[in-house]
Amino acid sequence: MNSDTFSFLTEAALDRTPVSGWTHNFYRYPARFSPRFAAAAIDCFSSPGDLILDPYMGGGTVVVEGLAAGRNVVGNDLNSLAAFITRIKVTPLTPLEASAVAQWAAREIPDFRYFRSATDVVPFIDAEKTRNLSLVRARFIKKVVAAALASLTSLPTANARDFARCIILRTSQWALDGRKSHTPLEEFRTRLALLTDEMLKANRELGEQLKLSSARATVLNVDASRLDKSRVFASTENRASLVVTSPPYPGVHVLYHRWQVDGRRETPAPYWIAGCNDGQGASYYNFGDRRETAADTYFERSLATLTVIRRVMRDGGHIVQLVAFNRPEDQLPRYLKNMRAAGFVENKLGNSRIWREVPNRKWHAALKGKTSSSREVVLVHRAV
Repeated sequence: MNSDTFSFLTEAALDRTPVSGWTHNFYRYPARFSPRFAAAAIDCFSSPGDLILDPYMGGGTVVVEGLAAGRNVVGNDLNSLAAFITRIKVTPLTPLEASAVAQWAAREIPDFRYFRSATDVVPFIDAEKTRNLSLVRARFIKKVVAAALASLTSLPTANARDFARCIILRTSQWALDGRKSHTPLEEFRTRLALLTDEMLKANRELGEQLKLSSARATVLNVDASRLDKSRVFASTENRASLVVTSPPYPGVHVLYHRWQVDGRRETPAPYWIAGCNDGQGASYYNFGDRRETAADTYFERSLATLTVIRRVMRDGGHIVQLVAFNRPEDQLPRYLKNMRAAGFVENKLGNSRIWREVPNRKWHAALKGKTSSSREVVLVHRAV
């Protein structure tokens, strides 16, 4: 890596500007990837028309930025919620669908109330996926969300219904996740209407951008160790020139599949609202249990996925990652060993690597201060 590329990536990685632009704010996915860093990596290591892969796409930041830059993109995550969110972010609505969503919001939102008959809302409440939403600070919002979900049947297409689901999901996250107090009904309705306008505008702007190229996105929902079995990589000619990603971090616990409500009690409510399946524990999404001191399970799963990622890449292609470690002194060398074993050689400027403080941490994580896992390192490797 030359000094200009290193400086460009460093500036982007250290940027602490809040996430914004395109459709990035459709959902606050945990450990959100920086759009500016993703765009910088794409600019440095790919060209228009290239195929880019993010095997652990999370909220789909790389998929959105890659499409906007005229690249074909494959985004994958084993979390069905991530696949739902990313698909909504990169699917432009037709004018008729956008109009229907706007009319739905104008017509339905004023009628969302706490007091609805059981006949109206019970069919739209999943008892398992609404666990802990009967607690004091959440139970009233649960009824409003159920009423909102019930109203989706008035929308004309699956795309329009899913887009409206995402609006409800984002509003509910704001109203429930990590809140220290109850959200009043009027504030919920006001935020829902505001987000409808904002998200429709962002969808329209990305749609206009996508008309400028023939770039396409494929969103997958599989274990990364099975990417080579996907039809998108069935042809040996269809290989990724660049991977930009942020994998799960060894020994670092992240709630990819839960919100924390009413005193940080966990609820799988996002899967209820998005209409997705969950059914997995935290270790499934984190490559292993954080209580496993040596993180052996993590490194076994990491090597398996990295080996497959190399298999679906072109020789000479690059993989750019943001990674944090619970114990960087021993886990970073192990991770680099996995990279070598999978068929990658590190590409850095001399002995220098880019490190950054994780921006915009949740309040309860920030209380712990600057732990080892609050710092991320940029790793750039070449496929050999």
